[in-house]
Amino acid sequence: SLLSCPSRHANEDFETPEVTFMVPKKEISMVPDMGKWKRSQAYADYIGFILTLNEGVKGKKLTCDYKVSETVEKLLDLLETLDRWINETPPVDQPSRFGNKAYRTWYVKVDQEAEALVSTVVPAEKSAAVPEIAVYLKESVGNSTRIDYGTGHEAAFAAFLCCLCKVGALRVDDQLAIVFKVFDRYLAVMRKLQRTYRMEPAGSQGVWGLDDFQFLPFIWGSSQFIDHPTIEPHHFIDEKVVNEHHQDYMFLECIKFINEMKTGPFAEHSNQLWNISAVPSWSKVNQGLIRMYKAECLEKFPVIQHFRFGSLLSIQPVNP
Repeated sequence: SLLSCPSRHANEDFETPEVTFMVPKKEISMVPDMGKWKRSQAYADYIGFILTLNEGVKGKKLTCDYKVSETVEKLLDLLETLDRWINETPPVDQPSRFGNKAYRTWYVKVDQEAEALVSTVVPAEKSAAVPEIAVYLKESVGNSTRIDYGTGHEAAFAAFLCCLCKVGALRVDDQLAIVFKVFDRYLAVMRKLQRTYRMEPAGSQGVWGLDDFQFLPFIWGSSQFIDHPTIEPHHFIDEKVVNEHHQDYMFLECIKFINEMKTGPFAEHSNQLWNISAVPSWSKVNQGLIRMYKAECLEKFPVIQHFRFGSLLSIQPVNP
């Protein structure tokens, strides 16, 4: 798996040419290009990364003990900076309720500083990778033209973390911290963005989608619950359970945020999640969500047309 192999070039001498980093670009411009994506090394690496982390968090609480490396600390500092910039960029008065234009001011700052932020996290000997990896960070915080955010932006953040694994900044023993510390903090910052600037959901399927903004925390969050002695899928629609256990479980954090943001019966505003609550076991929920993620996010042209490919996440087909 991806996390267990540091960069292929790590221990090789100079006989093999070192990988040349490149600024990632879009490669999927028409629906027929989707086949290229599904056959690509990037797709294999991305899905492998998601599933490796899914295995890693199985049955574990957010509050369990795990190693926190220097790179993880630096990533938390980076996210703290993004959070602070939100505080420094309050929403402006404007006629329309949604898509507050102050988000664009915040985004310009991220755009200008992304490479400097990423250079604090990437090992010095891999500094040539910074411009490539920074693109995924910029792509992960929403779209400044439409002032929206969705699962494609979330995927860019997962891709950002995947690239950090590929250059050896994050390692196999960082798995739990990647999800429970870094991704969890990322989610908190994204929720603050969504709230503060009233961002639109990008490419949302409305009531038929799983959630307006996120998908991965439901996958990893359901894995956390596998073989839980008392909490079953039907419990997450009970607000008492959510309020008591959300500090331990990513899935319940997501439900709590939905309950805060939406009014009316849960079955109406979050129909897909309501249906999932009827699934008998968490392992079935987890498997179903992985299938749904592939179908509804990774195999949907409107999402993947924005994905960028470079040397670390390559459009080249997987070697047979």
